[in-house]
Amino acid sequence: MNRNGPLALIFNALFLAFLLAPIVVVCAVAFTPDGYLSMPTKGLSLRWFRAIGDNPEFVRAFKDSLMLGVASSTIAIVIAVPAALAIARHQFFGREAIQALFLSPLMVPHIVLGIAFLRFFTQIGLGGTFTGLVLSHVVIILPFALRLILAASTGMDRSIENAAASLGASAWTSFRRVTLPLILPGVASGWVLAFINSFDEVTMTVFIASPETTTLPVRLFLYIQDNIDPLVAAVSALLIFMTVGAMLVLDRVYGLERLLVGRGRD
Repeated sequence: MNRNGPLALIFNALFLAFLLAPIVVVCAVAFTPDGYLSMPTKGLSLRWFRAIGDNPEFVRAFKDSLMLGVASSTIAIVIAVPAALAIARHQFFGREAIQALFLSPLMVPHIVLGIAFLRFFTQIGLGGTFTGLVLSHVVIILPFALRLILAASTGMDRSIENAAASLGASAWTSFRRVTLPLILPGVASGWVLAFINSFDEVTMTVFIASPETTTLPVRLFLYIQDNIDPLVAAVSALLIFMTVGAMLVLDRVYGLERLLVGRGRD
């Protein structure tokens, strides 16, 4: 069994500290009692966390981002699962072209997509609507879900499905009882990655959002243009705490190690 030497351990520690330092600083600034950005040298305060509740725009934007992320990620998974299974299992005319089409949003700058969606949705009457936001987010997060599900579907042993079919299972029963459990790690990780990208998207969303459908990243972007106070740090810290809590719950319910092992096998 190979073990890291002292220099490798020092490098890993420094690299990890480099990654965690901005998060630690943001969380520390969020607890400052001052009215400006500063480390909490005079003590800790929940002043700016209470200020979040006094700003209903942030609460509404968080709800919109949450609903948008759940809706767009679920729709992306519904599209990505059959697409990934078809691409991974069958050879047909235009297979590579279809795969390139699904992955093409990764190559287009989001600012270009934002302008294109703004004009398109304005033409069809979906400008500034929640439906338009969902459709646009499905387009940009579909490649992330598709790639993970495609990795889980490629090389999957189909003899188990054939055995289920030989025992009289219908195509739907075989998919629900055999195929879906086998690719579930890819589906779950694809949904989570799609949700994260949808929740965090700001460049394209700023063109499509309206005052009635403003997501949290867009709200934060608009807020820091006119204000310099620790409220943004408090919102960011709260999101970090919620993310850590969600990971702990996921580890308790499903097991992060189990999910990672499943992805490693894929």
